[in-house]
Amino acid sequence: MTFPVLSGMAPLAGRYDAAILDLWGVLHDGQKPTPGALRCLAEMRAAGWRLVLLSNAPRSLEATRDQIATFGIQPGSYDAIVTSGGLSRTALEARADPWHAKLGRRFYHLGPERDHGLLNGLDYEQVQTPERAHFILNTGLFDDETETAADYGGLLALAKHKNMPMLCANPDRFVHRGAKLVPCAGAIGEAYEAIGGDCHYHGKPFAAAYAACFARLNGVPPARVIAVGDSLATDIKGANIAGIDSVLVLEGLHAAEFGALPGRDADLNAVDSAATRLNARPTAILRSFTW
Repeated sequence: MTFPVLSGMAPLAGRYDAAILDLWGVLHDGQKPTPGALRCLAEMRAAGWRLVLLSNAPRSLEATRDQIATFGIQPGSYDAIVTSGGLSRTALEARADPWHAKLGRRFYHLGPERDHGLLNGLDYEQVQTPERAHFILNTGLFDDETETAADYGGLLALAKHKNMPMLCANPDRFVHRGAKLVPCAGAIGEAYEAIGGDCHYHGKPFAAAYAACFARLNGVPPARVIAVGDSLATDIKGANIAGIDSVLVLEGLHAAEFGALPGRDADLNAVDSAATRLNARPTAILRSFTW
């Protein structure tokens, strides 16, 4: 089965009233806005779309808002932001379910310095060694430019020996930073689960992330909402779980796999094969996020 190929977002304007948009790989590449993205946002707003940005960034919505503003994505071009970091913080503050309620108060932060402070103001203590921690707050690798999940085998073995839970504040396994593919917190979470570790995720593709988006869309029915993303395993799988339509952007995470590179036509058979393998079916596909 192949998917309808869109020329841009414009043909969908009459069919949907709102969109849930991925950030990294759709609106920006970690360094600059993707070509055509700012105009597409402006055109969607002019056409009356309500727009929620849903990101697996392990940071607060305020930090994410400030970051994307440097790419030209200004607050007036969307209605709300939902981040996996924000969802993690809310869950740790509420402790409303058994998994979070059983956590202790001391955490070891596994991740880069830019993610420090996610739990500031909450009743938790960050400790400097995993031996003293009750759980691991995983926001990524200490250095995603040089390390891989394999570099954390010793830490994960220690955590497993202590039966230490891990909260993963970014389910993404990889993202592009410019032209480079870099590992994310999800790769470490996956490695921890592979040795029997207890890892809990916040963000896409999990249903709670989409419920948070629907809450910010002021009653727009799910049938009139479409998700746009570049990852089959998170964006498209998440839309499937949430029961909404979706568009897969090819010039993102899967660009090399799908042949969606400059001067080349994308391999639609490769798209179909990957969608089948991952059981993540987009409603349509789009070369890049353009109007």
